[in-house]
Amino acid sequence: MKSLRDDESDARAASDPDAGVVPPGFWDTAEPVAPETKEQITLRLDPDVLRHFRSTGKGYQSRINAVLKSYVQAQKRAG
Repeated sequence: MKSLRDDESDARAASDPDAGVVPPGFWDTAEPVAPETKEQITLRLDPDVLRHFRSTGKGYQSRINAVLKSYVQAQKRAG
């Protein structure tokens, strides 16, 4: 893989429609946040549920987690 010079990298970023501009001072008050570590458990799922998520490919466990997290957040909002 070829390394880009700074000017080449800047030119590519400027021409990328998805690359946003970071506002001045954005990083001045930023603080690093450590991600919460996940806990390994044993979970029993119905075979059809597991088949569905496994059929979506690599990362299916993260997708199961995302669905469960979405449910928890919805329950919190519902009060």
